Amino acid sequence: MDHFDVVIVGSGHGGAQAAIALRQAGHEDSILMVSRDRNPPYERPPLSKEYLGGEKPFEKILIRPEAFWADRNVTLRLGANANEVDPVKHTIALSDDTMVSYRKLIWAGGGDARRLGCPGAELAGIHTIRTRRDTDALMAELAAGAQRAVVIGAGYIGLEAAAVLRKMDRQVTVVEMQDRVLARVAGPEISEFYAAEHRKHGVDLRLETGVERIEGDGEKVTGVTLSTGETIACEIVIVGIGIVPAVGPLIAAGAAGSNGVDVDTFCRTSLDDIYAIGDCAAHPNPYADNAIIRLESVQNANDMASVAAKAIMGDKQDYDAVPWFWSNQYDLRLQTVGISNGYDQTVLRGDPAERKFSLVYLREGTVIALDCVNNTRDYAQGRKLVMGRAEVDPDLLSDTEVPLKEMG
Repeated sequence: MDHFDVVIVGSGHGGAQAAIALRQAGHEDSILMVSRDRNPPYERPPLSKEYLGGEKPFEKILIRPEAFWADRNVTLRLGANANEVDPVKHTIALSDDTMVSYRKLIWAGGGDARRLGCPGAELAGIHTIRTRRDTDALMAELAAGAQRAVVIGAGYIGLEAAAVLRKMDRQVTVVEMQDRVLARVAGPEISEFYAAEHRKHGVDLRLETGVERIEGDGEKVTGVTLSTGETIACEIVIVGIGIVPAVGPLIAAGAAGSNGVDVDTFCRTSLDDIYAIGDCAAHPNPYADNAIIRLESVQNANDMASVAAKAIMGDKQDYDAVPWFWSNQYDLRLQTVGISNGYDQTVLRGDPAERKFSLVYLREGTVIALDCVNNTRDYAQGRKLVMGRAEVDPDLLSDTEVPLKEMG
């Protein structure tokens, strides 16, 4: 059995940053990174944006050049899944029929794209966008001539993919059960603006609409039948309806958790010597009134990785990073800072018609989040308002002549 001082499960942003942070903190002992993916660590956001659109080759989305990991003495075991964890013996059984032991374990397993549960969900031509393999399969069908797509889910992934496909002049229908796009991450004002933009670009947007079944010829998708009874003909279906946290082995080993795996402020699970970070880690977040939440973002993965690495090195620091997110659609860059859940007031800065504006979220008079469209200055300056829990008069917030940096 091979032994490593630290084993990292997962090679996404969190897993990669954990290895980097350990080396930067002076960790000199052995590190193993285990991943189901067969590629060295790479960025995930471009999969539904620049990589899907052919604007960036795979080499340009690597988190570090491939030689980086060997140079830092980080062992990569790719194409292997962590099937079972024994927290008493400190061992992990892998899908390649090997077993490794560890002193410390960092679980950065992320999640699996949520699948459809309706009839026809097993047909070929149904795609998710979570890994390079996913996007490559979708790109292959587009290259082979697929012209019509139905996108299920109007969150970041669905809308980003829809925007890329429209740039390719493909016919796109977006189906969303909620009454607005981006309903889980943004306020109605942002939703209305993005819905209008997608329709302007030719997207057929169906809100408050479910999927009854996927139609096919026995093997391949031919259409999607909606809850309205209408069938939309298509060659490909893209499903963007969230993820299922990949924490099965930890929960089976006795770790606490219901929505992912629970961690404390140092990213420690309830199991000795096991940490969890990134999309799968449910943590008390200071920017959500310390509610236990999961955050699916590069920022969260990277910052939690640094917290876990420091804790392993004996430098315990609470996770206290302001959340931020972004989404590129057409020529629009949406940048979000903070968590808007529980807001009781919004303030609009600027004119959406000019395609440059911000929406400020307040709760009991305190700035808790901003959504900034093509407005990087507001995003950068508003970050300090969120971090400082600033109380600002709404009339002042709406005055674009006054920079946000003067309101803290």
